[in-house]
Amino acid sequence: MNPAEALQMVGPAFDAARGFLATGGPSIWAIGLLSVITVALILWRIWRLALLGAWSGGNTVRRAVAHWSEGREEQALLLLARRRTLRAGLARAAMAARRDASLDDVAARAETGRVARGLLARARAGLRPLELIATIAPLLGLLGTVLGMIAAFQALQEAGSRADPAVLAGGIWEALLTTAAGMAVAIPASMALTWFESVTDRLRLEMEDAATTIFLRPLAQTKPEGHALAAE
Repeated sequence: MNPAEALQMVGPAFDAARGFLATGGPSIWAIGLLSVITVALILWRIWRLALLGAWSGGNTVRRAVAHWSEGREEQALLLLARRRTLRAGLARAAMAARRDASLDDVAARAETGRVARGLLARARAGLRPLELIATIAPLLGLLGTVLGMIAAFQALQEAGSRADPAVLAGGIWEALLTTAAGMAVAIPASMALTWFESVTDRLRLEMEDAATTIFLRPLAQTKPEGHALAAE
């Protein structure tokens, strides 16, 4: 397909889209902008969660925690050394806090909780904008419909007894386009938001489980050998 043929195929679609935007008025332009932002946010969140190991890395952390529980601390830390996932980051932080002789159990748990909150904040980045879009997109659509209905009835009033019902019907369906467009943006945004929240909740539960398992070992067993000899 040469560029001229491609332009001929894209041209009618572009004209239809431009006509649709012109028909809906300012509200449809705002909804169109929200649709672009929604797609960008969804793609960015999928890419970001993949980098953070939302769908991978769980087996490695489970093996590391198993090594830790059986007293093989160095093997556990070696498994996690090059992992950049959220689970691995929290597991490393919990193990480091348990091995730190200057921290008691309460302080070690507090430090691990601080790290966990920071990691979960990274996992939840971008969810608030999606939530906002899912809320305001239908409202913008409703606003456009109300403004369009007002304009349609104003035209009907000005026409008086010479009013054409077809003109009124045309104005009404054009006004309703904004409501449909707002819902078309809000529904995918709401679905993506629910999915991302479920992924984040699963990550949080798995991170909590790993940290709890790490802290189940008695504190005396996690002290470095040098400190144990010094205590003797």
